[in-house]
Amino acid sequence: MSHPLINQQAPKSFVLKNDKDESVDLSQIIGDGTHSVVLFFYPKDNTYGCTKEACSFRDNYEVISELDAIVMGVSGDSARSHETFVKQHKLPFPLLSDKEGKLRSGLQVPKWYFGLPGRTTYVISKEGVILDVFDSQIGFNQHVTRAIKVLEENK
Repeated sequence: MSHPLINQQAPKSFVLKNDKDESVDLSQIIGDGTHSVVLFFYPKDNTYGCTKEACSFRDNYEVISELDAIVMGVSGDSARSHETFVKQHKLPFPLLSDKEGKLRSGLQVPKWYFGLPGRTTYVISKEGVILDVFDSQIGFNQHVTRAIKVLEENK
């Protein structure tokens, strides 16, 4: 089933704290005309699947960068938790804290069983259009593979 936001402008009027506790204004990043954006939502720092997924993006960061895209991870964890997670796993991209779930809600990230946050990746064009939405709770490494495929098809 296709996500209702595919081929739509990505909502971007959000300001979130990153892993350095700095404010990140997504309206300055999404649709800036210079970079595509890979935005991956994950349930929780330092859990098995989330660590596998984040490290998969880390291990493919250079490939994604060569495709003129930036990567940002998003969860409901605090900036402090993100700081530890980034350092521990040497993540070369920012993690954003969506404690109130506003960005998650704005992008219609589905919830998983028992209301747990979903694991969903969005590929957004340089113009801010959502090209792809991939949702899989257990396909940790499939998120990066799918994102790279979509970026290659749309370069």
